[in-house]
Amino acid sequence: MNSCPGMPESAGSAKSPEPPDWSAARQELRDLLATADWSDDLIHDAELALHELFVNAWKHGGSPAPVVVVMLLAGQALRTLRVSVADDSPTLPDQRTRNADPYELSGRGLHLVRSLTHRFGVAPHKRGGKRIWFELDSAA
Repeated sequence: MNSCPGMPESAGSAKSPEPPDWSAARQELRDLLATADWSDDLIHDAELALHELFVNAWKHGGSPAPVVVVMLLAGQALRTLRVSVADDSPTLPDQRTRNADPYELSGRGLHLVRSLTHRFGVAPHKRGGKRIWFELDSAA
């Protein structure tokens, strides 16, 4: 039974039931940070934060293949990793309050990203969609 008369059942459900493969983005991130001699702990934190944003872009942002940009910015005393993940939805993420139901199956992702990284935010795209980003610092 179709929810909208005249529309095929698959219309509006471009998202596959499984998240897209994020291994290439993860490997790029890991290679960049390992080459720059970042600690294993910081690499792990960066991977976990990237995974959270990637899956959220697929699950909540409607992107079958989220776009990931990984940059390493170097200053005199500090190196900053900046990772952004773009999705197709203009809806900005809602951060749940600390009083949320502890048995909810989702809703803690941005809290996780906040706890793993030094900064994060959201930037809407002019042509639709948004970019969610985080930054992680390491001593040079």
